[in-house]
Amino acid sequence: MVVTEIFKSIQGESTFAGLPCVFVRLTGCNLRCHWCDTAYAFYGGLQIPPDAVFERVRGMGGKLAEFTGGEPLLQKKEVVPLTARLLDAGFRVLIETSGERFVGELPQAVVKIVDVKCPGSGESDRFCFRNLEALERKDQIKFVILDEPDYLYACDFLEKQRLRDHVEEIIFSPVFGRLQPRQLAEWILRDRQEVRLGLQLHKFIWDPETRGV
Repeated sequence: MVVTEIFKSIQGESTFAGLPCVFVRLTGCNLRCHWCDTAYAFYGGLQIPPDAVFERVRGMGGKLAEFTGGEPLLQKKEVVPLTARLLDAGFRVLIETSGERFVGELPQAVVKIVDVKCPGSGESDRFCFRNLEALERKDQIKFVILDEPDYLYACDFLEKQRLRDHVEEIIFSPVFGRLQPRQLAEWILRDRQEVRLGLQLHKFIWDPETRGV
């Protein structure tokens, strides 16, 4: 596997925000979102055997682990069996994915946190619609929102694709430093949207440019 970093931190996003979590950030991404905050994971990284990744994750303590990137499903051949092994070892396993790759080959128990890219990302035509049928109620769908057109796009996508029929948790998250959380909250309340406002908690705890947190 090609790995950018493995670290333990406080989970900053999704409904797991606030919990200690071991992160495996894999290298490489086939998208180029305009607001991406992990472009350093596009290239480089170290070749680490899956067995060694497993041992490092287990050695950090705790029972929550997340695969992120980059795009972790670009390394699906290694990721799928590794997530299964961690589940067997008693971990709760999350995966953060752009939504462009099919998630249906992951073990059922993995919590899939799937992005739907809005126009402000520059990648809004890349969503894999097969993912909607592969998701379960425990999984989560996230929209990262740059501005009001993005917000309206997310609301429209939510209704047209009947996202509430697929998952319980739908997250609207503002692009950090570009859209004020209060503004997004006001739109959500104005339109009576039953969605979760998601903030990147780790960026409020540490400097937003800090890696390994």
